[in-house]
Formats: sequence, C-alpha cells, structure tokens
Amino acid sequence: MIFSFIQYTQPAWYFNLLPTAQVFPSCYYHPQLMPLPDGFQIENDDDYETESAKYADIGYRAWNSGVLANCTQHIAETLHNLPKPTLFDEYRFITKYWGKHWSVMALFARLLSLKNPFKEIAAFNKASKTPRYSLHNQLYNWEAYHTYQSPLVKQQPTVSVIIPTLNRYEYLKDVMQDLEKQTWTNFDVIVVDQSEPFDSAFYKQFKLNINAIPQKEKLLWTARNKAIKTSRAEYLLFFDDDSRVKPDWIEQHIKTLDFFKADISAGVSISTVGGKIPKSYNFFRWADQFDSGNAMVRQQIFHQTGLFDLQFNKQSSGDAEFGLRSYMQGIRSISNPYADRVHLKVNSGGLREIGHWDAFRPKKLFAPKPVPSVIYLLKKYFPHKYYRNSVYIGIMLSNISFKNKSNNKMVLLSVLATFFKLPLLAIQFHKSLSLAKKKLAEGDKIEWL
Repeated sequence: MIFSFIQYTQPAWYFNLLPTAQVFPSCYYHPQLMPLPDGFQIENDDDYETESAKYADIGYRAWNSGVLANCTQHIAETLHNLPKPTLFDEYRFITKYWGKHWSVMALFARLLSLKNPFKEIAAFNKASKTPRYSLHNQLYNWEAYHTYQSPLVKQQPTVSVIIPTLNRYEYLKDVMQDLEKQTWTNFDVIVVDQSEPFDSAFYKQFKLNINAIPQKEKLLWTARNKAIKTSRAEYLLFFDDDSRVKPDWIEQHIKTLDFFKADISAGVSISTVGGKIPKSYNFFRWADQFDSGNAMVRQQIFHQTGLFDLQFNKQSSGDAEFGLRSYMQGIRSISNPYADRVHLKVNSGGLREIGHWDAFRPKKLFAPKPVPSVIYLLKKYFPHKYYRNSVYIGIMLSNISFKNKSNNKMVLLSVLATFFKLPLLAIQFHKSLSLAKKKLAEGDKIEWL
C-alpha cells in the first residue's frame, strides 16, 4: 500500500506487503497498466495533491468494491517510483475512510514521535474538512456467478472435511448432522480427536465416511497437519467443531474455486458474540484473512507453501500466518460470502482448554499480552512500525470483554483504561516479546508434504 498512514488504522493488513511472486492479488491501480473492469468506473479524487495518492485511493476503493485486480512486480515498481503522497494526502486518506477520530490518533502518534508539529498540524487541519466516504456502497457485480454451471461441481472431486476437536461432543454432533445434509456427496470427514476420554462409539451414529484419529497431545496445529497428511482428497476443507453450516456449504466452496480459478476459498464466519459483522462479508473480494474454521484449499497448494507452522501450538494465529504466507507467494484466495458458517464460540473445550483462544485477552493477570505467537507472526512479516502499531492498537482495544467489542462506548473505555493499566500492560508485553524472540531465534516449524 502506498499510503504509509495505513499503519495507524490497518497495520497488519496483508496488502500492506509486496508479495515475492511475479503476479499477485493486489489493491494497486494504474489507469494505463491495470484498468478497471469494463463497465465499472470509480471517479478520481482530485483533491489529493499527488498522482500516486489518486491511484492508491482508486485501488483501495476498487479492492473494497470486490474488484479482483492482479498486479505484477513491474506495475508495483512503477507506482512506487511516483512521487510519494504528501502529508496532506496521508491525513486525507485516513480521514476519508476511517473518520476524524482516527486522524486525531495519527496526529497524536506522530507528535509523540517528534515529527515537525507545525507541518503535522497544518496538514491535519487542512484534511479535517474531508467528508467521510462509505466503503462498500459501490460493488462490482459478480452476477455471472449465480448462473455459472461449474464443470468442477459436475466432476465431483473428492473433498476431505478436516475437524480437530477437544471435549466438544455435544457441539460436534450438530456439526456432523449438518454434514449429513450436504448437497455434495463425494467427501470424507477426518476428525483428529483430542478429547478425554476418546469416544469411538460417538462417530458410529452418523451416515458419513468418518476417519476419527485419536491424538493424546493437545496440539491444534499438529492435529490439522496430521489430517492434511492423512487425506488423499484433491480439496481440503477446514472446519471447527463449534460451527453450523447450510446444506450447500461444500458445493459453494467448490463452485467459487472454479469460477474464480482460485486456490483458496475463504468462507466468512458469522460470530454469535463479539464485534459487528463486517459489510465486506457480503460480497466476493480478495481475502485478507484465512480462517481455519471455514476455508477450502487445493491440496496441491500445501506442496508449494508447506503446512501449518507448529510454532503456534497452544497459541493463536496459526491460520493467520498460513494465510499471509500464501498471499506472499501470490496464491489466489477469495473471500466467499456464500460459504458462510455460524461460529458459536462456545465457552468450553477447544483452545480454551489447551491455550489461548483470544490473542489479546489472556486468562491470567500477569500472562503475556498478546500471546507470543502474535508478536512472532508480526515481527516475521511486517516492518517494525507496522508490527508496533498493530500490537499497540490490539492492546488498547482489548481492555474490555470480547462480547463488548461492538459497543463504541466500551471501546472508548478500553482505550482510556490503557493509560491506567500501563505498568501491568508493560509487564505483560515484555513477557510476550521475550518469548516471541525465542520463537524467532528458533525459526519456523513448518512441516512439508
């Protein structure tokens, strides 16, 4: 991303990074080198002072409208060689898309880092008149998807549904019943069961081809890797044991891969608790996350990327690392609104028993915050200022319970609470940083097929 101020609003966004691939999914735009699709127009914002800012603004709006632009290293270099956005352009960008309160936060952060206060305040004041723009109000029409007769669906390739589970038989029963109702018939189910006691009889009640593998170690990413290595299917569909899906769930994943000629179908997850459902969950777009509770991957992709990194065992964000690693290699991943799941986020079993379910809300008072695997991930991929801001924002917004994430008043309270909790937060952060540095020194633990 050409705008550097996105470090204050979306610091851990995939598309802030340039992939190593020659061709890759992108939010970049250049009118001569990568025009918008036929019939889809986005007006220039002529109030920006530089060409690079105007192009980047169109690219950002197009990405958030569901335009699936591809970029090359040549185009990226051309855009990066243009004059950089001015300070006014930077403030205008975040005021336009995130609002004046985020622009104030950016100003505050820059003044604390000893930037020239006269230039910063002048640019901030000039940009403060920028009206807020609502993203997602102009969407690219993928109407052809609805009438698409997928050859891949007709071929019925084999799918393995992969489910790690731990002490959740009550919820796993609903999962299996949803799978019994699938319109797709050529699939098996691989369950890596870490429950105590392991109940082999549980699986006999379902009319499904189930391979239930007991695993004594309570290790989530080891379990998923074990299932990948066990499967002989062409497509692997990752699923959580506390989810509900519609009968056409598998079919919609396959159809999306075929229609977009994609490698990953990243189904959206509708959580029953926590933050608001993003509007971006309602349309196709490049995926900027990989949710291992609802994602289909072509089996051959794991030969290119490797499996999940075992450094994330008993911690969180192993799926985020795999998604980012895939993006950096130019792999096409589509956010799929039609293969959605309801995520119950039940309060027992699973990661709640073996590690950290919420990366920024540890169970114990003096436990590391965030969990070390988050810092390991951010420091591994992102420049320092993006890593730093991502951690700071996460900490500031985590001083309230997960269920209050969508309450604006509670979010403000969380930010204010940060200043009162600074000594404790400093202890928690430095514990996490120390453990993360050990992980970085060890290097990744990525298994390969």
